[in-house]
Amino acid sequence: MPIDLPREPDFAKAGGLVPAIAQDADNGDVLMMAWMNAEAFAETLATNRAVYFSRSRGKLWRKGEESGHVQTVVGIFVDCDADTVLLKVRQAGAACHEGYRSCFFRQITTTDTQVVGERLVDPAEAYRKKP
Repeated sequence: MPIDLPREPDFAKAGGLVPAIAQDADNGDVLMMAWMNAEAFAETLATNRAVYFSRSRGKLWRKGEESGHVQTVVGIFVDCDADTVLLKVRQAGAACHEGYRSCFFRQITTTDTQVVGERLVDPAEAYRKKP
């Protein structure tokens, strides 16, 4: 008996947005988490480039549009509840707006917090407004 699988996440569950996790397709590192709406998901699916929804700007955010640090999507997965997206990506440059490969560059222990990642780019250079 065939299973009826959803074609896209259930955006209605959480008010139009779902979490989207970007994971390195080659080594499994978690690079970042952002939000997607239906339009961002559709564009990602159509272009194989990661597109998110920026809550602070209230618009689509095409990863790398300012920095050039694009995410090429090689796989799209939806969790069992259809309310979270996992993108397997090939990351060009830094995924993090602070210049690190991954947004998860700080490790918290019971005694302190340490930077465990290497900064790849100066964020002031990567995100300066282009004319």
